[in-house]
Order: sequence, then C-alpha cells, then structure tokens
Amino acid sequence: MANHKSSKKRILVTAKKNSINTSRRSVVKTATKKAIKAIESGDKAIAIEATRIAESKIMKSAGKVMPKKRATRKVSRLTKKASKLA
Repeated sequence: MANHKSSKKRILVTAKKNSINTSRRSVVKTATKKAIKAIESGDKAIAIEATRIAESKIMKSAGKVMPKKRATRKVSRLTKKASKLA
C-alpha cells in the first residue's frame, strides 16, 4: 500500500483514467461493430452513416486510447469496406 501522499493521489488518478479509457475503448469497439454489421446488411445509406459515426469515435480516441496510426488504419479499413457497397 502507498505511504506517501503523492503516491496515494497517483493511485486515485490512475484508477480514474483507467475507467475513462476503458469506457472510450468500449465506445470505439461498439461503433466499429455497428458499422461492420451495417456494411454486411447491404443497406448503403445506413452503412455510410454508421461508418461516419465510427470514424468520428475512432479518431477522437486516437492518441488517447490507441496510437494514431492504429486509428487511421482502422478508419481506412472500415472506409474501404463501406466503399465496396457503392
């Protein structure tokens, strides 16, 4: 257990950031799954809208929850799948 005041504070801050990052990661995963499901359904309008929302969520998490390059790679692959519908 921490003995110093600063280390006790770091434990609290780390726990808070951990819960926030877990939530953000969950939001990104959910949005991505919804977009993929919409693309697989074949409805172009719904797929484009879901892809746009997922792209927004992914890029907002870039640099916070995941590396920027991973975020751009995910967006690129999602967009590529969505554009095959057209």
